[in-house]
Amino acid sequence: MQITPARIIVGYYIIVVTIATILLSLPISRVKDAEWSFIDAVFTSVSAVSVTGLSTIEVSKTFTPFGTLIFMLILQIGGVGIMTIGTFFWLLFRKKISFKERRLIMADQNQVSFSGLVQLLKQLLIVLTAIELFGALILGTYYLHFYPTWQEAYYNGLFSSISATTNGGFNLTGSSLIPYKNDYFVQFIHMILIILGAIGFPVLIELKNYFFREKDSYERVTFSLFTKITTLTYFLLAAIGAFLFYIFEFGGFLKGKTWHESLFYGLFHSISTRSGGFVTMDLSLLSESTQLLFSGLMFIGASPSSVGGGIRTTTFALTILFLIQFARGNRTIKIFKREIFDEDYLKALVVSIFGVILCFTAILIISYTDDFPINAIVFEVCSAFGTSGMSLGITPELSVIGKIIIMILMFIGRVGILMFIFMIGGKEKKENYHYPKERIIIG
Repeated sequence: MQITPARIIVGYYIIVVTIATILLSLPISRVKDAEWSFIDAVFTSVSAVSVTGLSTIEVSKTFTPFGTLIFMLILQIGGVGIMTIGTFFWLLFRKKISFKERRLIMADQNQVSFSGLVQLLKQLLIVLTAIELFGALILGTYYLHFYPTWQEAYYNGLFSSISATTNGGFNLTGSSLIPYKNDYFVQFIHMILIILGAIGFPVLIELKNYFFREKDSYERVTFSLFTKITTLTYFLLAAIGAFLFYIFEFGGFLKGKTWHESLFYGLFHSISTRSGGFVTMDLSLLSESTQLLFSGLMFIGASPSSVGGGIRTTTFALTILFLIQFARGNRTIKIFKREIFDEDYLKALVVSIFGVILCFTAILIISYTDDFPINAIVFEVCSAFGTSGMSLGITPELSVIGKIIIMILMFIGRVGILMFIFMIGGKEKKENYHYPKERIIIG
């Protein structure tokens, strides 16, 4: 078998999951008499490394303070990527980053060029750490009103900040953000952290360079096409999701709610479904239409080169743009005065189709092995694939086969479909010959 960058990266993530399983299973990591099995250990580790949030256990009742610290570290590694952490240690020990290692970084971060990779990861670590510390400081200070000691307040603030920024969706309350369903400040800070983690690392770097450029510089700052497309798509989906939530639940869950309650319920969950996984309500109270809407948003997921999963925002955007242009008789995609490479929208179509087939297969298997309503299974599958972590409560009750399927989906959602396909297919092969072409009837 050929050793490709994709296979090496996937191998690294499997190693991290294995180490996480061992560390979380240590007696020092777990509360005495807490329910814990091998499948729980593996499932929790995969969920943490893939920063999903689906869980068969309750973090606060299962792990000791030491175990919780280990858990936060695993979330951090899963969020920024294994090669980012590896690069940090290489730079720390002044090790030269070789061409082979740069190929691994490029694969892990879904980049298309070797140029500026190491600098990108250095800035990524700085920006992400700054965001998490800033979030921990704000939330920790605010939590002084809710916890008896400042240590508990800032400890919970740090966990919440890391979990939100990495879009992990885990919490120490045992009921997500439901205790803060009327606290718009906590919800707002979580939304900001979720967005910063899911919008895409290149976007954050470009924004940093824009706001911290030299004031006397007259050079015009232009944003990349990636930043324009992913930002527009991300916020457009958030707005559409919130609007449809209001339409679907106007006579249901939102009946009798004030305008600001309706606004925050819709906006928070529209953003959180994409990869965050936090909730401020019981999702089982929602209509099947809303649950299906949330499933679709989770399937799309976050942006490429971010902490989130799913098919990603740019994939969704290019697929829709291609369908529109094809219907108009065009064979190219033009947007923001740029033309998209054929290879890029072909990749988008491949990822979209593979994602649909993957989730459909998972739904089919789980519906056979587990006796749950089909809407709950669809929701759980899309949540795992999109590394969102939202659940209708069936995760702990799934059979071993069901849990394995969910774990596979979480893992693929984290490493990315293209990485998974390249891992299976091996190196790209150059064709040395072609057969005569022949047309076939389509449609």
